[in-house]
Amino acid sequence: MSVLPLVFTSGWASGVNAYAVVLLLGLLGAAGVSDDVPQTLQRPEVLIVAAVLFLCEAVADKIPYVDSAWDAVHTVVRPLAGAWVGALLAGHGGSLPDAAAALIGGSTALASHGVKAGTRMAVNTSPEPFSNIALSLAEDLGVAGIVSFALFHPVAAACVAGVLLVSGLVVLVFLVSRIRRFLRRRAQRRRERRTAAPLPGPPVSGPPG
Repeated sequence: MSVLPLVFTSGWASGVNAYAVVLLLGLLGAAGVSDDVPQTLQRPEVLIVAAVLFLCEAVADKIPYVDSAWDAVHTVVRPLAGAWVGALLAGHGGSLPDAAAALIGGSTALASHGVKAGTRMAVNTSPEPFSNIALSLAEDLGVAGIVSFALFHPVAAACVAGVLLVSGLVVLVFLVSRIRRFLRRRAQRRRERRTAAPLPGPPVSGPPG
């Protein structure tokens, strides 16, 4: 079970930014920093794809409303990535069945993704864009720091990830009402615009010739 803390931490991080997790683990493994990284994550094609997608996410994640659309698309991608990384770590470590590791990594990624997506929806209720940029940078730095820390101190990193996950879920509960009010106001504005739109009148005929 020694690989379990690393699986849990990578799952949490994958729910926040899956491409950063794959890219960071692969680079640290390729650089020889840690022997706990599977060879699959160190392959050049995996690193290139992860780097390109990470750059795409780095841009989309900082634009209001675009970040929520990106999160909606990644509702499936991030849990699958967490399950994939967890299974690879378990197969490499040999101390946890692959299916169990995939379940832990995927479910943890789904939970942390829900926290991220809900938080972004709440942040988008504010008209200014700077909070999106600050939150995105904090997420990227947090993922990089915790994943790197997990390779050397997996149990401590798992505890930190667990605290962040539980705290995020608690905060999300309080943000739900704000998100609902925002969605109701937006739906009301749309109805008002449709009501205020002029109705097409009868065609105007020209003077008799």
